[in-house]
Amino acid sequence: MSAAVDLLTAEEELHWLALILVPGLGTRKAGQLVRQFGTPVAAFRASVSELEGAGLAGSVARSIASGCTFDDAISQQEKVRAAEAQVIPLTDPRYPAALREVFDPPVLLFARGRVELLQSILLGVVGTRRPTPYGVAAAERLSADLARAGLTIVSGMARGIDTTAHKSALAADGKTVAVFGCGVDNIYPAENRKLAAEIAEKGLLISEFPMGAPAYPQNFPVRNRIISGMSVGVLVVEGAQYSGSAITARMAAEQEREVFAVPGSIMSKMSWGPNLLIKEGAKLVQDWNDVVVELPAEVRRRLIAAGVQRLLPGEEEANDEDKAAKLELSKASRDVLQRLRADEAIHLDRIFELMEPCSSSEVIAALFELEMTGLARQLPGRNYVKVW
Repeated sequence: MSAAVDLLTAEEELHWLALILVPGLGTRKAGQLVRQFGTPVAAFRASVSELEGAGLAGSVARSIASGCTFDDAISQQEKVRAAEAQVIPLTDPRYPAALREVFDPPVLLFARGRVELLQSILLGVVGTRRPTPYGVAAAERLSADLARAGLTIVSGMARGIDTTAHKSALAADGKTVAVFGCGVDNIYPAENRKLAAEIAEKGLLISEFPMGAPAYPQNFPVRNRIISGMSVGVLVVEGAQYSGSAITARMAAEQEREVFAVPGSIMSKMSWGPNLLIKEGAKLVQDWNDVVVELPAEVRRRLIAAGVQRLLPGEEEANDEDKAAKLELSKASRDVLQRLRADEAIHLDRIFELMEPCSSSEVIAALFELEMTGLARQLPGRNYVKVW
């Protein structure tokens, strides 16, 4: 587990904890209060009239002014220490920038594990708690491949697709973040205790709910906005038409994130949700590259830079010819590289023709390998050029 980074004093942390425990305050009002007063410390020092002037109901203003939640906040602080967790407020530089921009971002995140993963490129993978064998296989393959491509897999630790996504990312030596619908010290479902311990060591567990908070059913739709809000996109693998994964996809669309879906049989109820999302404009996903090619250009550049660093540690500044000589590229990647030109873009369909009898999936995998190593790049319209 990564060492804790204390960006708050104990007193500041206590005030943040006391703020989220104020009865009747709510996430949006708490955020408004912090923006208006600057810090929770300043808010707790304000008078009742000043708090009412900030738009709070009289009963809520009196609760804050009385400091009635500090005893509970002290208990929370002790539980945070006991669980080797950290609290990350909205103003913390480690707080995910994308999540901060949603309509009602959590005022405080509780975290156990590698907090630095909040700054990585996050992709939500969600789906039904009762997947078919097809759904499990799709989630396993896609989560592992996307993790190998450098994305951090985010899911909700639920049974079914969520659990499969986390396990597959870890099995591929990738990164994963689990967003809880309860306290990060309250593992739900119980059979995921071993998985939670592994994620706390190699990945990250987070929640907006206080330590010890039970897994109430109403918490999970609330939790879903964090999965979508902190991610560049959300991939749905199986789910009924009105399932939790469909809610997460709708939230992602509202937050202007990319929505991806794995198509399924029209005879399977578990495919109704993803198939409907595709009908409504979600990107159809058959392999990991269908996700990556739709990500923003800046995100793709970060993935490529990270790929070079992984493949050539300490040599990311080397020139491209040196990279080509040192990288152990697959035969398909070497063949594709020979056919690309630096002075003229070649369309993907033409590359398929030039690479016959290789399959289209082999060619796409080779192109992404070349992009990840900085030897080729994609232009608009699925055209490719050599970069040296």
